[in-house]
Amino acid sequence: MKLHRGPGLFLFLALCVLGAGYVFASRAGYLDRLQARFFPSTREAVRLSPGDFPAGVAAPVADVASVPLRPVLIGFTPRGSAAALLVATGGATTLDNPTPTTPPGVGQGLLKTAYALDARAVLFAREEELKQALSVGAENGGVDMAALSVDRLASWAPTLRDAAPRTVLLVGRSRGQEAMAAVGVPDLASLRGKRVGVYPFGSSHYFALWVLSRSGLRTSDVRWVDLPSTLDAGRALREGRADVVVGLWGDVELAARDRGGAVLATTADAPHLLATVLVARGDFAARYPDAVRRVLRGLLDAGQGVLKDPAGGARLLGEVAPYLGDPTEAIRSAPPATLADNRAFFGLSGEAPVTYDELFQSAAALFQKLKRGTAPPLAEDTRDLGALKYVSEARGP
Repeated sequence: MKLHRGPGLFLFLALCVLGAGYVFASRAGYLDRLQARFFPSTREAVRLSPGDFPAGVAAPVADVASVPLRPVLIGFTPRGSAAALLVATGGATTLDNPTPTTPPGVGQGLLKTAYALDARAVLFAREEELKQALSVGAENGGVDMAALSVDRLASWAPTLRDAAPRTVLLVGRSRGQEAMAAVGVPDLASLRGKRVGVYPFGSSHYFALWVLSRSGLRTSDVRWVDLPSTLDAGRALREGRADVVVGLWGDVELAARDRGGAVLATTADAPHLLATVLVARGDFAARYPDAVRRVLRGLLDAGQGVLKDPAGGARLLGEVAPYLGDPTEAIRSAPPATLADNRAFFGLSGEAPVTYDELFQSAAALFQKLKRGTAPPLAEDTRDLGALKYVSEARGP
């Protein structure tokens, strides 16, 4: 039988030769070189960022300075627990005005006098601005550390990746500071279909979601009205832009009373929901661990002083945040956390109804459920308890 060698056989053999040549050229690296030379735009572009590397890689090999040679900048949005920070730093500043706003008769802060650390409390009106300041760092016009609620950190952790934020301390919990107030809405069961005004990037939004869950409502059962800041809640209720608002008790309670409304719920109903923690940039914590320890000592000492006698802290708080209402009442509804509170919250000793890891993970899961943002890191990857353990062991049981 004679084999017929038609054009199909030659085509098949040609394809085999080309395939073998392609495999050889690919393994030898010839294709990559040709692509880089003649088609450079087709190669995948990889954007590198500081978050691709450990935060401490640029820390000095030896301790060049135990603390920065400039003021340590700690950003915050006012809450009652911020009174401890104000006592520790001697008042508040802003990024535009670095001179502390200190009432007459108030001396330097506890961090300066007792721990030889120049630290400034930097005031922010909106949590978004505080997030941006933490993301860029003090060396670039931002801050080294920030007091954030755990739910905000869970929501923002992916976008703060380059800052490598590390939670180092529980500052305080809201026990009535955030509130939901309404006009013409008698109770929580009547929220369906109402306009709910809230700042979507603040901890008050997280509280609003908890209230809805308690009422058995879906997020689509109310009409959301986005406010430009938490401080706009009372004004929105007065002007009729919303039937219900969620914000600071001192602001929204007065607005509701002026219009014949009432407060429907406060964080006193969920005293472990909103926890404010101190977060340090990863590079700052790695470079200046002693500064972090001094900040923790100063805040804990100042917090103890405020709990014993709130007068000094209330005076400072009233100067920077009159919208909180009576500053003494504001401290009572969001008191500074103690060392025992911290030990329990972070699982070092004692028991807490809700731990840091539980709160972070549940908030992260909720925002994922709402399809807001990308997957955050694990809670254990967002905390660094080295400084807290050091301070805790030094002070004993």
